[in-house]
Amino acid sequence: MRYQNTVFHTLLKHLPWGEFERLVELYGADRQQRGFTARTQLVAMIYAQFSGAFSLREIAAGLNSHQAQLYHLGIGPVRRSSLADANAHRSSALFSDLFAVLVKQAHRGLRRTLDGTTYLIDSTSVALNGLSAQWARFSAEVCGAKVHVVYDPDADQPVYSAVSAANVNDITAAKAMPIEAGANYVFDLGYYDFAWWAELDAAGCRIVTRFKRNTPLSVTEERAVPGGSNILSDRIGHLPKRQANNRKNPFQKQVRELQVRIDSGKILRIMTNDLTVSAQVIADLYKRRWAIELFFRWIKQTLKITRFLGTSENAIRIQVAIALIAFLLLRLAQATQKAVTSPLAFARLIRANLMHRRDLRALLEPDCPLPINQNQLTLL
Repeated sequence: MRYQNTVFHTLLKHLPWGEFERLVELYGADRQQRGFTARTQLVAMIYAQFSGAFSLREIAAGLNSHQAQLYHLGIGPVRRSSLADANAHRSSALFSDLFAVLVKQAHRGLRRTLDGTTYLIDSTSVALNGLSAQWARFSAEVCGAKVHVVYDPDADQPVYSAVSAANVNDITAAKAMPIEAGANYVFDLGYYDFAWWAELDAAGCRIVTRFKRNTPLSVTEERAVPGGSNILSDRIGHLPKRQANNRKNPFQKQVRELQVRIDSGKILRIMTNDLTVSAQVIADLYKRRWAIELFFRWIKQTLKITRFLGTSENAIRIQVAIALIAFLLLRLAQATQKAVTSPLAFARLIRANLMHRRDLRALLEPDCPLPINQNQLTLL
């Protein structure tokens, strides 16, 4: 009988191990770690994401119960104390950089087209307990963090991520994000900064966002709108010449305002620096913001990004980076088969078969440890 790798081993093959070893050497990540390697830590934390383990002890027990498979995963026994110490002290930058490398690898395989790249920018909050108060205190009684993400809806994957304390403004984090010249950037009111808009515009990017209700527009042109649509007005004009404290507004170019009625009946003021395309194209671009909200909901419900295994800033950053790595591994693995099209159903099948020796393309076959047929997938 032909040898078959475990499902977990097959998923890990998508990792750029050569680049990981280079990063380990770059950061000196395996120095003074008493034999608990960065690879063992990475594999253990990815296992936590796929298996749904809720504690360090559960991670160690789950992996150590499969001693025969650990050799093929390239790791040794996992101890709870060693994993806790590594999460607290091994640099989170190692795993953030691995995520960045995997993003580039995945983007080539998952993106359907390279033209008209659209990126959605947003953040999601995660609650932390009082043990994280030293770095993540939001108020007297609340501690939390934010995960800032740039998301490509066409590839269905994040392309950038950063973690901050919950009291850091979204625009502060956005200013540290890389800008891709010529791309479309869609974001909401949390990124209301005329200087940053001017920077995006100077890079040839198309901006689609919302106006605040109290932001005036000096109108220079009124355009006709299609009859019977949800677009109520289409106007060209200038932003205020001065900002607070009488500072000069750095964004002096003409902009465009659309008033759009959404399904709830609410009227939105949508702003863009694109004065040429149809109003419907701009409205449709802004509507795509919903995709990043669905992404945040998916990773919170499916991966371990709401319940943390450590309390230090370093441990939180590691867990978020590895959760996003796990998401990309699922996307890359799902792309190798056509039997399961639902990402949620695929994730559940992976969890049910994680340490079984099975081909990913055969997870729906009758000998699956937890039989699931195509009709049942619609209920997942």
